[in-house]
Amino acid sequence: MNTKYIDLISQTYDFPQEEFQLQNNQLSFHGIDLMKLVKQYGAPLKFTYLPKISDNIQRAKKWFSEAIEKHNYKGDYHYCYCTKSSHFKHVLNEALKNNIHIETSSAFDIDIVNHLKQSGKISDQNYIICNGFKRDQYVQNIAELINSGHKKCVPIIDNYEELNLLTNVTNKDFQIGIRIASEEEPKFEFYTSRLGIGYKNIIPFFEDQIKNNEQVELKMLHFFINTGIRDNAYYWNELQKCLRVYTRLKKVCPSLDSLNIGGGFPIKNSLAFEYDYAYMIDEVINQIKQTCEEEDVPVPHIFTEFGSFTVGESGGAIYEVLYQKQQNDREKWNMINSSFITTLPDSWAISKRFIMLAINRWSDRYERVLLGGLTCDSDDYYNSEQHMNAIYLPKYEKEKPLYIGFFNTGAYQETIGGYGGLQHCLIPAPKHILIQKDEYGNISTELFKEQQTSKAFLNILGYHES
Repeated sequence: MNTKYIDLISQTYDFPQEEFQLQNNQLSFHGIDLMKLVKQYGAPLKFTYLPKISDNIQRAKKWFSEAIEKHNYKGDYHYCYCTKSSHFKHVLNEALKNNIHIETSSAFDIDIVNHLKQSGKISDQNYIICNGFKRDQYVQNIAELINSGHKKCVPIIDNYEELNLLTNVTNKDFQIGIRIASEEEPKFEFYTSRLGIGYKNIIPFFEDQIKNNEQVELKMLHFFINTGIRDNAYYWNELQKCLRVYTRLKKVCPSLDSLNIGGGFPIKNSLAFEYDYAYMIDEVINQIKQTCEEEDVPVPHIFTEFGSFTVGESGGAIYEVLYQKQQNDREKWNMINSSFITTLPDSWAISKRFIMLAINRWSDRYERVLLGGLTCDSDDYYNSEQHMNAIYLPKYEKEKPLYIGFFNTGAYQETIGGYGGLQHCLIPAPKHILIQKDEYGNISTELFKEQQTSKAFLNILGYHES
């Protein structure tokens, strides 16, 4: 009878996979010996495998290049990184090795842009696409970037007041984009995105505020779907509506030459994950070209804003199972030495699932369990996998420590969880490790941040030492 954990995983999924391998009955991730990492740094810990960021950027660029060549598409492609997915310096430094551009969403983002410019990581040749609802400081920071001579700073107009706010504080000509307020998927609680300007109002807005404004030039139409780029009727229908607006607008606005198909790619959330990225890009390029040919307008340059796709698959978290509680005849709770609410907040807030695997003891028998965090909140748990209605792990044995890993957690979790700030029940944020690989395949690690201390919490709370 196949009762070992390795048997369960092998029978349920196609395993091993490109990034997941077994070495001496222990899990490795992109060739990283995870148990060696635990022995060196302890658990809980979080890690960022930096080469995966560049890898995903280059994959996307390759797919777009192939589609553009196949369809003889006459526009260029520009890859933008959404900083809101992860603002960390090490993430931006790695991403910017790949000749990309930046998308911002708030005032402090521009401070990061300025820092990157001063350190030579970006230049005036990098597009800075400024999204989000803009008021006061954000407007001022954008204006200062434009006034400094950064001609490729492109504010995306979100509402009817923003253009006037920007022109009042800028002293140079600049380019802008307009964000379309797309219609949301039927399952949403509302029909239309709160962001952007409605389909029917975009051309009247151009005629009223942009056409005769000598200071600004409309360059870009920004199209964003909250659920991302997916092969379903909803996405293709919204894309076609966007393209009809683009072609109509292009006929009255010659300066319009770019389409930003914001809304990212999904990332791997299960060992059973399937998504044909190359096909989707090919079809997007094909539909844009066909629609433009039908309307007899030049095809636009393509911008994408990939956040989770850029950084998500670089991140992971490792916990130790501290104790098992048998709460009734069916439910066994494995208690981890951290908290899901604080370290993987999406698992609690939006029931997001990540890839979860045992790190060690793959040859041991398995059992069905629930995973509980350390806080006293009843919602601090993780109870199922993306394609299973339960969690199975090697059987708990007090004398044989069990470590588990959550993978592809690199997007949003730190910022949503309030990195370096207060945590629920004052559970400390774990150590954070950066992992790099050189051209010869040698792996090196660096401690980015120690586990949060009591002193750090007390200072935030006002219990300052006298």
